[in-house]
Amino acid sequence: MFSLREPAAARTGMTFHQMTERIRYEGAYPTREQAEDVARAVLSALGRQLTGDERADLAARLPLEATLALTAQIPDAHPLTGWGFVKDLATRTGATPATTRWDTGAVLGVVGHLAGPELLDRILAQLPSGYALLFGRAELTQAA
Repeated sequence: MFSLREPAAARTGMTFHQMTERIRYEGAYPTREQAEDVARAVLSALGRQLTGDERADLAARLPLEATLALTAQIPDAHPLTGWGFVKDLATRTGATPATTRWDTGAVLGVVGHLAGPELLDRILAQLPSGYALLFGRAELTQAA
């Protein structure tokens, strides 16, 4: 577990400010405030989908402010598919599905980088189909 008093950069190598600046760049947002709002919305939505060790391990790799957004949510009993995740977030934020898909990709691409490949593999294995693309990965399926 991590200490809430420990500096976020010591836990993750990236501060929340640095994380949102990267999201701002990836998403081409005009202001840092907009990038922060998008980051909090997407992380809250992700917090409703993740459970168990993957949730705890991801929280430990994020800056404190991002961790709080992720863990403030109670996981849903029935996780949504990737497209369901985007539609649900669009409904909650009042944005279009296309804009929400863009926002989700900008945030989850950075989150995936912070998670690292091994944890991201575990996260994707836990979630229903459709999340790999949201994290910037190809979604590979086995031939029948």
